[in-house]
Amino acid sequence: MELSNIEPQIIWKNFSKLNAVPRPSKKEERVIAFIKEFGENLGLETTVDEVGNVIIKKPATPGMENRKSIVMQSHLDMVCQKNNDVNFDFETQGIQMEVDGDWVKAKGTTLGADNGLGVATIMSVLESTDIPHPDLEALFTIDEETGMTGALGLKPGQLTGQILLNLDTEEDDEIDIGCAGGIDVTINQTYSTETANGQVVRIEVKGLQGGHSGMDIHKGFGNANIILGRILYKGLADENIQLISIDGGSLRNAIPREAVALIAVRNSGEFIENITEGIKKQILEEFASIEAGLQINIENSTSSDKALSLEDSKKIILVLKSLHNGVYRMSPDVQDLVESSNNVARLELKEGGLKILNLSRSSVDSSKDSVAEQLKSVSELAGMNVEFSGSYPGWKPKPGSEIVQMMEKIYTEKFAEKPHVVACHAGLECGIIGANYPEMEMVSYGPTIRGAHSPDEKANIPSTQKFWSFTKDILANIPLK
Repeated sequence: MELSNIEPQIIWKNFSKLNAVPRPSKKEERVIAFIKEFGENLGLETTVDEVGNVIIKKPATPGMENRKSIVMQSHLDMVCQKNNDVNFDFETQGIQMEVDGDWVKAKGTTLGADNGLGVATIMSVLESTDIPHPDLEALFTIDEETGMTGALGLKPGQLTGQILLNLDTEEDDEIDIGCAGGIDVTINQTYSTETANGQVVRIEVKGLQGGHSGMDIHKGFGNANIILGRILYKGLADENIQLISIDGGSLRNAIPREAVALIAVRNSGEFIENITEGIKKQILEEFASIEAGLQINIENSTSSDKALSLEDSKKIILVLKSLHNGVYRMSPDVQDLVESSNNVARLELKEGGLKILNLSRSSVDSSKDSVAEQLKSVSELAGMNVEFSGSYPGWKPKPGSEIVQMMEKIYTEKFAEKPHVVACHAGLECGIIGANYPEMEMVSYGPTIRGAHSPDEKANIPSTQKFWSFTKDILANIPLK
């Protein structure tokens, strides 16, 4: 089936146009221009603010002037992840999509349904002539995935809407009313190098499914950096190890799928045999039911690069074994909600320079601080430097708000079942926007998306139809002023 033949055609048409425009986080110039031109071609008031957010205003349709004004909001950037065997440049190429049964996928890369389907939905409302809605402000933010720059840069007074509809969740039976905040924790240090004294071994971890470091953090998926750290730690029991290089993971908000290290040991044959028969076998057994594609390859290498000293190598390996990864605390107040977590996201050792990137999340600021401080404490014990940056607040739930009650009622009547009213363990922009617009009622919802932040990302077609129908009913029933 061609994408252009899928219903609702208006959504998939706009999604296809959007996905033809490269839009990596922090490199959104082309997609900003694309959305700006889109609004101007419709004859609508269109502005780009100081940081690059695009705001398009559309007056209420006849008969809807007495309803509360709304903001429909999604972010323009996307997570850029690809399989190692895929030749693709996110900065110059549009996403290559295909239909697989009830799903839309990309060919070996992230799809950009997060948050492209939200953007396409807002575009569809803006260009519609037959969808009733009140006064509407479309807010397209930038850099949500790597820094929340757009939401943080949005100034008070730029918006006048009384209700914000954020279209950035991934389960079509959920209405989100709260989310986690986050903080970037960066660990770094520079070490002297010396000639590698021994035989060089290459350790590679690959084939993990990865995923969203917030929404998927509780699912038990493997983290390539943590698995690599476990292997190196076990290796210390039998060998003195000199680290040459490490390259693992990529983005803070993606669970690492791959990691590789070069090390020097005295006896590579014995080291490889011990690891293969020991910790490698144990890890593969642990993850057999959830990470069927996991591969751990350990082999001799011909590299003769400079290496770190035995002492510095041991410190790094011990830190890798000690850094908390995964769920830190479950919420005592909201059933099945992860309160706090950390993702050891990026691990790089190159020519003596070490960098470890983490993203710590929590719906409780004090708990978020506790996670970050744990990482800082263990790293500073090993003489490493730690920096905190990019902190943003969570979004406190207000389950009794008028818009939430209205959406619950519409959903129940329309689909003959009650929606799940939830808070999520992800960094939605609502908390940040709400800091500058405290009186604005907010809610988040979206179509079903699987595998966000990984090359396995896919969007469900029937769910997108359901989402579009639900959205139109929401717009037609916004409460009176």
